Amino acid sequence: MSEPILTPCLRGLARVLAGLALATLALAAPPAPAQTYPARPVRLIVGFAPGGVADLTARVVAQKLATLLGQQVIVDNRPSAGGIVAAEAVAKAEPDGHTLLLMTNGNAVSASLFRTLPYDTRNDFAPVSTLGFFDVAVVASGESHIGTIAQLLAYGKANPGKLNIGTINTGSTQNLAAELFRSMTGIDATVVPYKGSPALVTALRSNDVQVAFEMLAPILPQAQAGAVKLIAVASERRSPAQPDLPTVAESGVPGYTATSWNAIAAPARTPRAVIDRLAQAIAQALADPAVQEKLAAQGVAARASTPAQMQQLVAADIDKWRKVIRDARIEPQ
Repeated sequence: MSEPILTPCLRGLARVLAGLALATLALAAPPAPAQTYPARPVRLIVGFAPGGVADLTARVVAQKLATLLGQQVIVDNRPSAGGIVAAEAVAKAEPDGHTLLLMTNGNAVSASLFRTLPYDTRNDFAPVSTLGFFDVAVVASGESHIGTIAQLLAYGKANPGKLNIGTINTGSTQNLAAELFRSMTGIDATVVPYKGSPALVTALRSNDVQVAFEMLAPILPQAQAGAVKLIAVASERRSPAQPDLPTVAESGVPGYTATSWNAIAAPARTPRAVIDRLAQAIAQALADPAVQEKLAAQGVAARASTPAQMQQLVAADIDKWRKVIRDARIEPQ
């Protein structure tokens, strides 16, 4: 009597155990996209011309990633205003991780600096990881009596309407960093944009502007030669290249920070397993002392992040620079 009843029970139990075994194997094995990725060379699209800091950062990291991923990582330069051409190409690419964007804080700025974009900066990209951060410095002429943020603020308050702050192009990180400084300190000053760094340094040395906001790395040789002097860095933390140079925030403007950064993003809807594989490889690449040394030579502090941390950074910068652009009455292009 028990035989006909017991056999179906045992068969059912066997099916349950087999199902559990398959489930266990599925959990133990990496998802299929991660196992096969990358299946061909990866293209990293850069919205700047060859030779600049962004391009050099991309090439240093791409070389190391190629070794870690087992596929060539090709840097594809597509320069344009606001990095729009490069960003559009990635936003519309197949979401399989084989086309990536060198995203920068400039992409966050462009979200408000342009009336319309052919993509949504918040939603059309899948953040992967930051690569590095580089500092904006506040500088004065080598002969200026202004040598600290406190002295700069004192001069601005004692001479309303007479303080000129030099930067490069309107809408650049340096320009918006100066506008943010003016807004947060409440000083009556004029932010004066120039076409490039040489013209900015000339204006500084001739006292057409009393201080300037410029990237630390390219201005450092001028400071070492005594043509200009460094007052502070605009970033959240002190620069590894100039550890004795205080930040603007610790010099009397609490909460102030303005930093340039580079990162890698993929098209939205790229499988999570691929994003995680990339993020892991980037973290490994940036942990390499040789990579850190090469980036440091360009004034870039190598720093990886999780995809979630990068997403927070992008969202925060979009909101931050939108307010600065609005308060400075910069007309969207």
